[in-house]
Amino acid sequence: MGGQPSSPLDKRQQQHLRGQVDILLRNFLPCYRGQLAASVLRKISIELGPQEPVGCQLLQSKKLPRVREHRGPLTQLQGHPPQWQPIFCVLRGDGRLEWFSHREEYENGDRPLGSTALTGYTVLTSQREYLRLLDALCPDSSGDHAQEEPDTLLEMPVSFPLFLQHPFRRHLCFSAATGEMQRAWRLALQGGIRLRGTVLQRSQAPAARAFLDAIRLYRQQQGHFGDDNVTLGSDAEVLTAVLMQELQPALRAQTLPSLRGAPRARAWAWTKLLDAVHAAVLAGASAGLRAFQPEKDELLVGLEKTIRPDADQMLRLRARVAGRLRAAVQGPLDSCLHRKVDAQLPPLTQTLLSTVEAELAAVQTLLTQGMGRLSRHLRGSPSGTQLRKEVYSFGEMPWDPELMQICYREAEQSQGRLGQLAAPFGFFGTQSLVFGAQDLAQQLMADAVATFLQLADQCLTTALDRDQAAQQLEKVRGRVLKKFQSDSGSARRQFIHGWLLGIFLPFVLSQLEPSCKAELSEFEGEVLAVGSPALTIEGIYEEVVRGVLLQRINGELTKALGASNMSCTLDGCLEAPWDQAGADVETEAQRGTCSRQPGSSTEIRPLCPLPPPGTLQS
Repeated sequence: MGGQPSSPLDKRQQQHLRGQVDILLRNFLPCYRGQLAASVLRKISIELGPQEPVGCQLLQSKKLPRVREHRGPLTQLQGHPPQWQPIFCVLRGDGRLEWFSHREEYENGDRPLGSTALTGYTVLTSQREYLRLLDALCPDSSGDHAQEEPDTLLEMPVSFPLFLQHPFRRHLCFSAATGEMQRAWRLALQGGIRLRGTVLQRSQAPAARAFLDAIRLYRQQQGHFGDDNVTLGSDAEVLTAVLMQELQPALRAQTLPSLRGAPRARAWAWTKLLDAVHAAVLAGASAGLRAFQPEKDELLVGLEKTIRPDADQMLRLRARVAGRLRAAVQGPLDSCLHRKVDAQLPPLTQTLLSTVEAELAAVQTLLTQGMGRLSRHLRGSPSGTQLRKEVYSFGEMPWDPELMQICYREAEQSQGRLGQLAAPFGFFGTQSLVFGAQDLAQQLMADAVATFLQLADQCLTTALDRDQAAQQLEKVRGRVLKKFQSDSGSARRQFIHGWLLGIFLPFVLSQLEPSCKAELSEFEGEVLAVGSPALTIEGIYEEVVRGVLLQRINGELTKALGASNMSCTLDGCLEAPWDQAGADVETEAQRGTCSRQPGSSTEIRPLCPLPPPGTLQS
């Protein structure tokens, strides 16, 4: 297509990028160490505090998040000059996309022609929209198009395109043979993108939360308050995105004037150069975090030993300083909330609430229909083979992209409205928000399915005839729906709490920065005397602001939901709903995911033609 640099990166440029990564790590790792210390104190604080009863009614699904493997023939725009060429494409369960020259190469286990992790990509199915995007990447400043060589390959109509666009990587252009195939691939790819993107948000590991908090604090130190989807991906991918944002303006200024050819050809070349830079930065960030891992493990062990004996004293000091600090900043804080936040909190709360309620209502409808189908098949005396197929299909509901899209589209349809409401506060992370809502729907569906299958296994015995067994399943369905309604109500509140704090807290901190930061020095000496990185005056100050903001959010949610069962701890409000106990900052996709089948705790002797023991466990 023309415009392609002969060598994307020379040795000098690669060395420069390694230096940039080293600088980033030197500046970021102190933030990370501090947040690891804060996470240890937070964990101990929760242990020492009053133990709240477990709120979850549904059993937790033991299946790890995954996407259903999808494969089939496509055509891809590739080569020099680029041409549409047939390939065989495979989306792996860990959200990696691979493509081969022929299906036989895939079946023989050969190396793919190419592969990519789907983190950060966006799927476009409109050729016109994709061409507009290319035009915006490298606009023609001269306005003289007379001498341009037309990009005939990109101008030729493509019936069923699948364009994968990334802000820092080369674009991937595919085409399906039919509209049905295009839709199936679009849903599969979107599932892979979400799986790769939300690995840190789903993790319950203290190190994952510490990493995300450290990223936010590091960016605030650089003057960037707010969210713009940079935290999508694994730890190394997030650090890479942060540095790419910092490097991109200089790269554009240095590179774009030297690119030749038509605007779209230059845009194509620009994405290839970005891809090379991204790969170099990602390799450096991954190596740096791997090198830090032993220190991190040792640091966490040491922090536990040093913080725990003095935790009571540290927590009392934190509470005392927080009370005095709140009195000092209360005036400016209340004024900021009154002038900047109070008017916009109700519409944002209501939009989030209506979005999540519509999504969870769709989940409940699908769940009810699925349980009803199983009951009807049991009552209708099907063959054992057919019933086992129905049980398997029911167990796969959370991972069925076509089925779950009925729920997911509720969040997608609200993305524009949420973006409009949140943009004035510097929040541009609506893609992260939508992914979070979709993860919530999938998690609740997975838990409800696991609960139904477990309870069904426990109640179905050979002592029951077919009608009695169907009646037992109806009772199980009623129990599961009650549990689902309870858990979905709690998860809905936690989700809204977390995202409203994510939208407003960075904005409020930025507004208070000039006036309230000066107040911190008065209290700093007392905190520094403790001599622990787990306790900082900046951390206490942020907790104060967060607590006051959370009161406003609770008040608004009380109006929307009613005052019943509104208790939500500050830490609990920020936890992601997906439980991956023991998961670390490393993405599941990097380790490889597989589904684990929970065994039944009760031996079942089902009445033929019911499935064999345990097969109701999916």
